[in-house]
Amino acid sequence: MKSLDHLTFDNRFAALGDTYSTEVLPDPIADPRLVVASASAMALLDLDPAQAELPVFAELFSGHKLWAEAEPRAMIYSGHQFGSYNPRLGDGRGLLLGEVLNDAGEHWDLHLKGAGQTPYSRMGDGRAVLRSSIREFLGSEALHALGIPSSRALCVIGSSTPVWRETQESAAMLLRLAQSHVRFGHFEYFYYTRQPEQQRVLIDHVLQQHYPECVSAEQPYLAMFRSIVERNAELIARWQAYGFCHGVMNTDNMSILGITFDFGPYAFLDDFDANFICNHSDDRGRYSYANQVPIAHWNLSALAQALTTVIDVEALKAALELFLPLYQAHYLDLMRRRLGLTSAEDNDLALVEQLLQCMQSGGVDYTLFFRRLGEQPLPDALQVVRNDFIDLAGFDAWATDYLARCEREPGNAEGRRERMHAVNPLYVLRNYLAQKAIEAAEAGDYSEVRRLHQVLSTPFDEQEGMQAYAERPPEWGKHLEISCSS
Repeated sequence: MKSLDHLTFDNRFAALGDTYSTEVLPDPIADPRLVVASASAMALLDLDPAQAELPVFAELFSGHKLWAEAEPRAMIYSGHQFGSYNPRLGDGRGLLLGEVLNDAGEHWDLHLKGAGQTPYSRMGDGRAVLRSSIREFLGSEALHALGIPSSRALCVIGSSTPVWRETQESAAMLLRLAQSHVRFGHFEYFYYTRQPEQQRVLIDHVLQQHYPECVSAEQPYLAMFRSIVERNAELIARWQAYGFCHGVMNTDNMSILGITFDFGPYAFLDDFDANFICNHSDDRGRYSYANQVPIAHWNLSALAQALTTVIDVEALKAALELFLPLYQAHYLDLMRRRLGLTSAEDNDLALVEQLLQCMQSGGVDYTLFFRRLGEQPLPDALQVVRNDFIDLAGFDAWATDYLARCEREPGNAEGRRERMHAVNPLYVLRNYLAQKAIEAAEAGDYSEVRRLHQVLSTPFDEQEGMQAYAERPPEWGKHLEISCSS
């Protein structure tokens, strides 16, 4: 394991030059202190977890110190926000400090959020507040633990620097890791500003650095776009299967790698509601849970439009047509596993849809239903979960079909509990749990943030003394309003 002063930098994106990013130094926050750190994220950089306890750790990730090899840059991009094109966005409060090359040969971007004003701050102060930094830290690490592709969060550094949102809050910085911070909006920027040569340089950079398997294809750019479609189909399937709602699926928040990116007013479903909107600013429900699939397709279409400079339009259309069937295949596979099914039958999708319709009308807790379904022998488990449904006739009809389906499974039922518990989490990041941790942190107590992070790091394993984190939320906890404000 390495110390902080032994990281190897290889700043490939910065080498593209000023057309793609602007050199900006971090603006330090006062009295930096460690709020929380992720040992597993630190391991991606080969860092010894003990490094987080050193004063230099907080100094580096609060803007007070900088590696000599780092090249902090604010990236340039645009994007569609709530369906409308915004021609100039860019890193308004974040900086790409550089790229670290680990011992496995992987490159990891070090991206510091809340680092101060940049040329793209658009009248903002360039700061992130403690609550949003904690939410992104917890969200990205929780998704990773669930097996959902995501950017990672190395740490949150708190401070005494005041910032104003609706009220006065304290500034914080979050160090985010990803193998690339290039977004759909990067390609849109160069397309709409009519810079085809500069766009091709960026496309070649992404192709060579992040999709090397496509370089030798007959049509490398098309092969790369197909891979992006495939990755996003699997990503959205995982979101839907586990009840994750992103909240702000603008094209500037969509990663070119097909990972969950830019956490804002996200939420996991408590009671199942296909029409759930987690962002209170989204008054028309554009980014509701049910709309995440069509919006992902819409965003891929926006990316395809930007790539018409290098890829034939009909070929792009054909690649886009792969999205929905790929999504459906991934989603159905995940839902079969969540129901304890190991084989495939033609009516399985109808069985899943029948279940969700019963859940919709009854306020059934989405996470706990699947966990309890695998807790006991099937007839007993069905009797337990039945108590949560209002439409008992509808549930009984589904249970009859489900029992018959399970009886047609190959082999015996042994291992069903273990198999289901391996894919059905006991703990998910519910908004009220995050809120309680944030309120404690704002009062100077970081123990709850750290405890919650620890619990969510192994979401499928029952943890002694942590039953409170696996309970249904109180009524007040189901109706928290989360906005884009940070």
